[in-house]
Amino acid sequence: MNTALGKVVTAVMIDENDQDYFVQPDRNGQTYRLPKDESPQVLHIGGQVRGFVYENEDHQLQMTCQHIPTVQVDHYDYGTVVNVRRDLGVFVDIGLPNKDVVVSLDDLPTLKHLWPQPGDRLLIALQVDNKDRIWGKLADDQIYQTISAAPSKKLLNHDTYATVYRLKMSGTFVITDNYHLGFIHPSERDQEPRLGQRVKARVIGLSSHGSLNLSLKPRAYQAIGEDAQMILTMLEHDLNHRLPYTDKSDPALIRSVFGISKGQFKRAVGHLLKERLVSQQDGQLILIKEQDE
Repeated sequence: MNTALGKVVTAVMIDENDQDYFVQPDRNGQTYRLPKDESPQVLHIGGQVRGFVYENEDHQLQMTCQHIPTVQVDHYDYGTVVNVRRDLGVFVDIGLPNKDVVVSLDDLPTLKHLWPQPGDRLLIALQVDNKDRIWGKLADDQIYQTISAAPSKKLLNHDTYATVYRLKMSGTFVITDNYHLGFIHPSERDQEPRLGQRVKARVIGLSSHGSLNLSLKPRAYQAIGEDAQMILTMLEHDLNHRLPYTDKSDPALIRSVFGISKGQFKRAVGHLLKERLVSQQDGQLILIKEQDE
């Protein structure tokens, strides 16, 4: 087994041609091609160079000194999914010019519609099998616990972006862009997000385990419909947050002010009342809750 693959090693130059140096790490005697335009200096026989070694897409052993990926054996970082093969897994770009690494289908969700898609990102390290093939290895829960940060109560009701890292029957596990762990219960989503998908979520609570409880569903005022949103916007822009119209107002007046029918107005106001965003008093519609952005 080639124990140098997927790591940064020191090697000695043993030969060259017009385009490449040929170098050997001290540890195993394997020979790697190092393109001369990637070498940090002119090399001579016996000269040492340090770089990342891997097998490129043409199955050639190669060293690079300019495109050293942050994803390595025992080194985790994010890579971007660039291709999907249903019979193999997903291909992840880790920054090498002529090599994408595969995360095996054995490590992906059973349901293929939950597999990562191009543009999604995965936190991985490299793993070399006994046939010297380099694979992407998904970070486990312990890795996420290690890199995570403790959340603050100030995050409540704030929006955040997060990347899905684990799918379970109990719900979706994510890590935010600020490295807070989060959980999305199935009741707080309309559909299950993919592994590696970056989602926009709302913080609805803090768990006793030090993670965020998140929701992918819109706030009530974001889901109330165009007519209700128009009325809410007019209330927000009024100096006193009041309007002299209720569901008892004259239909013609409603039409002239809001451009909608009395029935549409009543339905919209009914929704706002149900969500406790407005109240009706003395012939006025009153905003009772300032909305978070």
